[in-house]
Amino acid sequence: MTPRLTTLAVAASFALLGACESPSPPQKAPPNTLVALKTGTAPNPAAGAADPVWSRALPLEVALSDGANFGGTGSTTATLRAAYTGDTLYMLVQYKDPTHSIRRGPYQKQADGSWLQLKDAANKGGDENTYYEDKWAFIWPIANSIKGFDDQGCAALCHKGQGKPYGNKYTTNEGEIGDMWHMKGSRTAPLGHVDDQYVDHTRYDAKTSPNAGRKSDPGGPEYAAFGLANGKPQYMSREARALTAGGTPYIKRGDEVPFDDSRFKAGDEVASYIVNPLQGDRADIRVAVSWKDGVHTSVLSRRLVTGSKFDVQFDKLDARYAFGFAAFDNAQVRHATGDDALFMVFGK
Repeated sequence: MTPRLTTLAVAASFALLGACESPSPPQKAPPNTLVALKTGTAPNPAAGAADPVWSRALPLEVALSDGANFGGTGSTTATLRAAYTGDTLYMLVQYKDPTHSIRRGPYQKQADGSWLQLKDAANKGGDENTYYEDKWAFIWPIANSIKGFDDQGCAALCHKGQGKPYGNKYTTNEGEIGDMWHMKGSRTAPLGHVDDQYVDHTRYDAKTSPNAGRKSDPGGPEYAAFGLANGKPQYMSREARALTAGGTPYIKRGDEVPFDDSRFKAGDEVASYIVNPLQGDRADIRVAVSWKDGVHTSVLSRRLVTGSKFDVQFDKLDARYAFGFAAFDNAQVRHATGDDALFMVFGK
């Protein structure tokens, strides 16, 4: 475990960072610390990592392990960069992922004309690792409220077992809240959003609180699953294209039309859910996502100060903000995580 850094030591290290618009990034930062570059020009999310702002932002590499997939190793390394303007935080997230996974529970037409929702045979409930989506997540303690987070990172909220294949998330004490940014590759990213969620002290109960402390900010839901009607999917996209013919594994709200079975042949796959635009508090975080040559790239943005009680507020630019990061490769719950707490500070 990396020792905790004092605020004074962090501040002294940043005194060496230089002007915010310098042509090359500084070479060192305190351990496990992400330095947000101050910039007068906001990065263009559509440019991905190619935007010139990111060449000046100091990268933080985070080793992630103990997940599912990622080429069979369950491990990858994430590279994080951050920048900020007068009112907005931007982050660049990149990590190696050999597969671009967006086939989340599609329906497939069988040889006899029937339809079946695809599912990993090993999935006994809530543990899909074959027909799912790529995801990543940040957790930020709100107002430094989570006891032990500075030492343990996300592990302070993780509780194994308790009726779940990969455990539950909740904080130890009432009043401890974490702001969770949850990018879902097939449910929120297609409409340009990260799902803005939070974690509180609620314990797991199969009937009353199946998600334990993990909850969503007001302004959802992000998607609506639909079943089979008379043995066929209830809806299709108005384009009526199978995934193998360039269709998507989701239907955007407003594009759904009654299903026409005659448009599909055996082996075709179609969507099993409709994605909704997030609203209000839940829609605070924007994202542009891409995948190329085995690398996942996300550019996200959020107001420094949202005013929501469910969000971390970056209202003190001389403070240090603890966070954790995890990546999911085509996995419902088995995410790859790091061992230590991470921290973000704002460069001057």
